[in-house]
Parts: sequence; structure tokens; C-alpha cells
Amino acid sequence: MKYTNFRNKTIAYTHQGKGTAVVFLHGFCADSSVWDEFKPDLLEENCQVICIDLPGSGKSEVIPALPIEGMAEAVHAVVQELHLEKFILIGHSMGGYVSLAYAAKHPERLLGLGMFHSQPYPDTPEKKETRKKSIEFIGRQGHILYVKQLIPDLFPPVFVRSNAFLIEKLTFRATRFPQAGIVNALQAMKDRPDQSEVLANIQVPVLFIIGGQDTAIPAEASMEQTHLPTIATIHILEKVGHMGQFEAKKATQGMVRHFVEFCLEQKVE
Repeated sequence: MKYTNFRNKTIAYTHQGKGTAVVFLHGFCADSSVWDEFKPDLLEENCQVICIDLPGSGKSEVIPALPIEGMAEAVHAVVQELHLEKFILIGHSMGGYVSLAYAAKHPERLLGLGMFHSQPYPDTPEKKETRKKSIEFIGRQGHILYVKQLIPDLFPPVFVRSNAFLIEKLTFRATRFPQAGIVNALQAMKDRPDQSEVLANIQVPVLFIIGGQDTAIPAEASMEQTHLPTIATIHILEKVGHMGQFEAKKATQGMVRHFVEFCLEQKVE
């Protein structure tokens, strides 16, 4: 693990390989370890792979009241630390929200943008209320019980039944995060703005990986966003939920690898 400083707090990340830079951002109640078994495929393709623990997750410290835009600036601190002039940014779920915020502020840095089970639209009033109740629940019951209920719901039931060890591992890891970090992330997602204009105006290719059984990202939002960018690569995995990097590892690895190749072709042109 490597570390940099952002707003007097520690931001942790991993950095391996040489070549085209690909930065991965994890989702809510996860950390950079979700890419541990995913990234070797890219490392074999002469890429350098950077996986960041967003503030309050993994080994990165909590930054109180940090919005999604602030998380994007924490990502930029790592980018500057590594002197990355151009790179491909892949964001899973909440990491996609952060990726869009980064694209809004630093579009000149991007060779491509990946929306991995994510979308640009703000929370609906119903979703905002759900996040508010989750924050209140954590305040009363603590984050451990909340996480134990959350993680299995990210996967289709049939996957949960046949992958108990993975679910337990992801759950245990999330229970080790600071409670304040989980609450901050919930509040940041609840308050995030509409970033659909970012996708509509982006000048680089966009990758969409969509789970047909994803209950965390509404199917309507997943499909509607695909019409926004000028250049888009769209993959719909009918039997996958919200965690394609585990549910369909080889398939999603191939999608990301081909996207990296496509972005490099667009750069040459």
C-alpha cells in the first residue's frame, strides 16, 4: 500500500505495473481490495493499475462532511502524486459518482471513463429518504449490523447461496471501516448533483457495464445514460447483479481490457 496526503488526511492506494494508466475506484462499503483479483488481467497487458481507497474506506482516513466532489479531489491528489498526465478512470457504483465528479473538474486528464454498475443521475426523493433512514439506523444500531444486511443484497440470491465465503469476506472487511466513513459516504451520495451533462459533453469514450439483475442501480437509469455520450461501449450482463467484478470476473475483465485498447486507438486517431 502507498499513501499520499489530502486535506491533512492519509489517502491509501496501490500502484502496480507500467504503461497505460488505469485508475479504479471502488463502490460504497468497499475498498480497493475489490480489484485484487481483477487487475492482474490488465497488468499482463502492459498497463499500470492504480486502485484507490476513497476517504473513510479501507486504509484511507475519514474526512468529515466530504462530498462526492471532495472525494474526486482526493483522487486527484493521488493522480498528482503519481504524475499521471493522462489515464483511464473506471468507477464502480459510488466510484462512478466520484469518477463523474472528477471528469467534470479535470476532463483534460482522461483518456476514457468507465461506468461500472453506476449512473449519473441524482437520488430520487425515495432513495434520499432510504439513505436518510440508513444513517439514522446506523446511529441507533451501529454500522456492523447495517453492513451485514447490505452486502448480500448487492448480489443475486443464487450467487449469495453459492458464494458464502466471498460474502463473508466482503462483509467482514466493510465492518472494519470507521462508522463515520460509512455515514459520510451515505450523506455524500444522498446530496450528489445530477451529472448527466458531464456524460453528454464528455469528449472521450465511455464504457458502460450494466447488470441485468442489479437492484442497487435502477434499470431505467442504467439504460437512459447510455444515450448521453458521443462515443460509448455498452455491455449488459443479464444474469449479473451489482458486483460484476466478482459475479462475471472474466467477462468484465475482457470488457475493461478491450475498452483500454479502444481508448488508445481513439487517442492515436
